[in-house]
Amino acid sequence: MIIDVHAHWGPWFFTMDVAAANLTAMDRYGIDLAIVSATEAVIYDARAGNRALAGWLTGQDRHLGYVTVNPRRPADAERDLREYLPTGKFVGVKIHTDYTGSPASSPQTREALAMVAEAGVPALVHTWGATVLDLAEVCRDTPGLRVIAGHMGADGYAYAIEAARGCDRLYLEPCYSHAPAGRVARVAAAVDRTRLLFGTDSTLIDPASAFGAVAAANLDEETAQLVAWRNAARLFGLDLTP
Repeated sequence: MIIDVHAHWGPWFFTMDVAAANLTAMDRYGIDLAIVSATEAVIYDARAGNRALAGWLTGQDRHLGYVTVNPRRPADAERDLREYLPTGKFVGVKIHTDYTGSPASSPQTREALAMVAEAGVPALVHTWGATVLDLAEVCRDTPGLRVIAGHMGADGYAYAIEAARGCDRLYLEPCYSHAPAGRVARVAAAVDRTRLLFGTDSTLIDPASAFGAVAAANLDEETAQLVAWRNAARLFGLDLTP
């Protein structure tokens, strides 16, 4: 079984339409379940994108959703969390710190993550470089908060190791548009393996990138199972059997 904890639904802002590629990509790579955010919600209008995703998720059995939160619009975030989390189709929150101009250390994102902690769900937060250390600090400061460092800092994966060691409620997922040699292996060797997840950034990036990076790490069978789905099932409270 494979759970992709970092995926997207809906068209991107380039000319090609990749929205229909989601299920095709999942079938090609054997991904059983994808937790998705609406592209529209991430890059343009959180409320409109969340509403569209909620409609699409009805009847879907291989997708669950993230409620996308713009930290600079807390009233909208509060309404959407209250409306969509109880449906059972949304199991977490997505925050893109760059698109919203809200760094992890900003008061706005701190407030948004406190709201997430109160809601009792995990948050997938965009991290790049040393920003993963800021996310760890916010997590430590916020009781009950559980966060996934999206891209595990990308080229700053050494910072991700430091962050995960310093906060036992911070999880790492590896998707990245580049493939530095040994990146996943180094992280897996240095971090509690129960806090490693699998994410692809599909449909923005072909899942082949994440699959190749994880395969190159030569994880032992037990660790590979934890990364592929067991850790995600536990984090999101999913009752699944392989």
